[in-house]
Amino acid sequence: MKILVALKRVADPDNANKVKIPPSGEKIDTSGLEWKINPFDEYALESALRLTENGKTPKKREGEVVVVTVGPKETETSLRSALATGADRAIRIEANDDELDGRLVALALKKIVEEEKPDFVVLGKQAVDGDTNQVGQELAELLDWPMATFAATLKEEGGALVVGREVDGGVLMLKLTAPGLVTVDLCIVAPASVYSSKTDPSFKYNDGVRFAALPAIMAAKRKPLAVKPLAELVGDATLTTKYLKFEPPPQRSAGVKVKDVAELVDKLATEAKVI
Repeated sequence: MKILVALKRVADPDNANKVKIPPSGEKIDTSGLEWKINPFDEYALESALRLTENGKTPKKREGEVVVVTVGPKETETSLRSALATGADRAIRIEANDDELDGRLVALALKKIVEEEKPDFVVLGKQAVDGDTNQVGQELAELLDWPMATFAATLKEEGGALVVGREVDGGVLMLKLTAPGLVTVDLCIVAPASVYSSKTDPSFKYNDGVRFAALPAIMAAKRKPLAVKPLAELVGDATLTTKYLKFEPPPQRSAGVKVKDVAELVDKLATEAKVI
């Protein structure tokens, strides 16, 4: 099985309180913040690795995992990190962050998919910086591929994927035949969430994503990493999405104490306008 995983680097979400917005509101200032792989994309990579291995012998790749990102040269650090954890090859699409929107990313990924011909594309459900949750859906539409979003479980059966999707009220089970696209949610990295046909169902993974040992980090420096210009893949790289202004959320007012239920109901009706 061959799986393509799209990664995006984002400013460390654990330090989101350090993000600055200038008075003009023209952009978000993330200077000084550490860059890391979008958490949901890390879950997508972990899912792809589990689907292409026997869980008891994870150092032996039974399929192929190709990782791709769109961004400047600095994003190669993220790709090398993915290679160190087990991905076989990497592709970087050369572009500056301020030259991108979801449409262009989806168009570029479409060309990569057409060249690589993977059985499945696996992405995180969304990026934690923009939170637009659109690239996966747009890519599936461009490819005219079946898609399963918000995957909580993945199990390989005869070259197809049985996907457990998190929906309101429970989990919806779908069978996705190749070629297909999946976006994954947080629960996908639970110990028994993803299994290839080669992994014994009684086997349990560690909770969360795997980390690379030092020898794997050194070996990742020798793995293939190709670079392709964005314009070569999409032709017209004109942005069609524009952010007009950024502003911080308003400060929350202090809470008040009420003496009884009647006063609470009155404030909910007259001030909060919720009933």
